[in-house]
Amino acid sequence: MTIRISIAMCTQNGERFLSRQLESIAAQKRLPDELVVCDDRSSDATAEILRNFARRAPFAVQVSVNEQHLGSTRNFEKSISLCSGEIVALADQDDTWYPNKLEIIEQAFCWPVAPVAVFSDADLIDGNSLPLNTRLWNAVGFTTSEQRRAASGAALNLVIKHPIVTGATMAFRRSFFDFLRPFPPEVIHDRWMSILLASSGPVASISEPLMRYRKHRDQQIGVRPETLPGRMQIARLKGELLYFGEIEFFHRALIHLERRYKTLPRALDAIPEIEKKISHLERRVRLRRSAITRFPAVLREVCNHGYWRYSAGWQSVAKDLFLPANG
Repeated sequence: MTIRISIAMCTQNGERFLSRQLESIAAQKRLPDELVVCDDRSSDATAEILRNFARRAPFAVQVSVNEQHLGSTRNFEKSISLCSGEIVALADQDDTWYPNKLEIIEQAFCWPVAPVAVFSDADLIDGNSLPLNTRLWNAVGFTTSEQRRAASGAALNLVIKHPIVTGATMAFRRSFFDFLRPFPPEVIHDRWMSILLASSGPVASISEPLMRYRKHRDQQIGVRPETLPGRMQIARLKGELLYFGEIEFFHRALIHLERRYKTLPRALDAIPEIEKKISHLERRVRLRRSAITRFPAVLREVCNHGYWRYSAGWQSVAKDLFLPANG
């Protein structure tokens, strides 16, 4: 079975690492049918590197330079919209792909579960391309037990609980794109896509690392701190804004699903889970406002298993018990 595969890439001032990423795509055992790149007003040599690559690439390359700055989320939406393949694989400008990435992704879409999307693990490297001796799933907290749950069909619950899908490792069926649109420019595209895709059908996880994911100080988003003290420091600095941002994100997803579920009835199953996630986050905001009532409120949330279904379990309990009120 032959599937037409497009790659959607976004660039902005990526000259430092872009050539290596493009060469890794050209070295795929299963070449893409097309590469679509939208450049977001780069001021360096990025556009020139892309055009030079397009002239010699062994597949079709479409380079579009935005007339005005879009930001990464809207730029990915534009790049995907220009893709013609049945499957769209997302690509960042600063990673490198292993030669079997597209080959394995194509095989995954032929699995009996007929996934709407797939994502994989990755090896982490630094800004000098040196290995960090850890993997992406470990860095985002996608544990072995969660991997087993995802393989058994629980991806929706997991992506609502916390981000486990990194866009650079994701590919999805282009036929679901209209269901995902519009991408809210204030949110991160891969979080938005992963929740809506998991609300639409099976999402398959590939435990084999299919690429090298670059972790460096200039990247836009990156991965979370791997230690509890590091995560508690972020929570302490951001305070309630951390929760308000999550609540706002899930309200946006909820409204989108309520408006669009008739297109994909399966998405209706996601609505009550997202409502429960919002309620859990709102309770966590309230309990942190008072040291006096905090302990019984945390205990109630422990007893109803909210911390384990919608947050990071005992780590989240520790945050709510020990971080200062209003901190």
